[in-house]
Amino acid sequence: MLLRISEPATSLVRHVRRHGPETTVADIRGGAPIPGVDVEALRQRLAGADGARDLERATTVGARLVCPGDEEWSPLLDDLARLDADAFGLWVRGPLELADACGQAVAVVGTRTATAYGEHVAAELATELGERGWTIVSGLAYGIDGAAHRAALAASAPTIGVLACGIDVPYPHGHRTLYERIAAEGAVVSEHPPGAAPQRHRFLVRNRIIAALSLGTVMVEAAARSGARSTLNHARDLLRHTMVVPGPVTSAMSQGCHVALREVLGSVLVTRAAEVIEQCGHLGELADSLSPPPRPRDTLGPLVRRVFEAVPVAKAAAPQRIAVTAGVRLEAVEPALAALRALGLVERTDDGWRMSKAGRDERHADGRPDRPLPLAWL
Repeated sequence: MLLRISEPATSLVRHVRRHGPETTVADIRGGAPIPGVDVEALRQRLAGADGARDLERATTVGARLVCPGDEEWSPLLDDLARLDADAFGLWVRGPLELADACGQAVAVVGTRTATAYGEHVAAELATELGERGWTIVSGLAYGIDGAAHRAALAASAPTIGVLACGIDVPYPHGHRTLYERIAAEGAVVSEHPPGAAPQRHRFLVRNRIIAALSLGTVMVEAAARSGARSTLNHARDLLRHTMVVPGPVTSAMSQGCHVALREVLGSVLVTRAAEVIEQCGHLGELADSLSPPPRPRDTLGPLVRRVFEAVPVAKAAAPQRIAVTAGVRLEAVEPALAALRALGLVERTDDGWRMSKAGRDERHADGRPDRPLPLAWL
């Protein structure tokens, strides 16, 4: 009955937590005052509410009601108490068991008006996460949500669509086929009773469910005022991992992502599934480094590097000449040259020292190391 007559509200949640759902319904029916709650408005809804009818309507589409304490209820949802935004129950349609599926789940969210870039990234993330056994949670909306759901289905991965309307109301209408497929292979979830129409405020309210069902939320592409930001904020408040995919700095559709990286405490930049798993997975599940393999010159300390740059490419030079060119003391040149020779970067001739072929290749290689590693003692 509470799912039929109420929208999630802090004051009502606290009353239910303190007195239980049955007593709360009785208090509303009797007009008992509840601080911070418009009891009369709820009484009007209660007059037309019929819990048995809601259950029957849900059954006709193969949906079930899952409540706190049920075996299928995910413990992750209990964390909503931290926000005073508890879910009284969820209508679920589909073969996927919530408790099992949410044990390793990531939310992939973003703008409805996604660019080709955003949809590509969302699909890549969902595909790779799904192939590694992760459940994809999203809101079944156009744009990023749809791309993530479709990719998960294509990868035969579990996916959960969270609605802002009744469990029997496919929305948006253009996603009816996607809705039916998720309901057949994954799970469609809503806290709103059967027949409930989608309303603007319900989309923001349902975002807390998306965040709660996941170990972390990835915002792929979002404009400055995108509702996906609220999902990321809920994830932060629930102490979940918050992750953001960067986009072109000139793209209005990525402006919200860039702002979130600056403003949402703890947000991490991610570009691929391995980095998402590094955040949300088990300890030690680290993403492979994207840094290029180290080169011999990366091992050079600052003094050795100066000597290396002063060694002639073709015509050999004496250590004294190299010292002058490098601007270092002569007594420091000999050990530096010995170290460079050990690395195969220089060679000694009858006339002095010069670059080896490997040294010439290193000197002309693109890029420099960010910091010296070994041999910094010279």
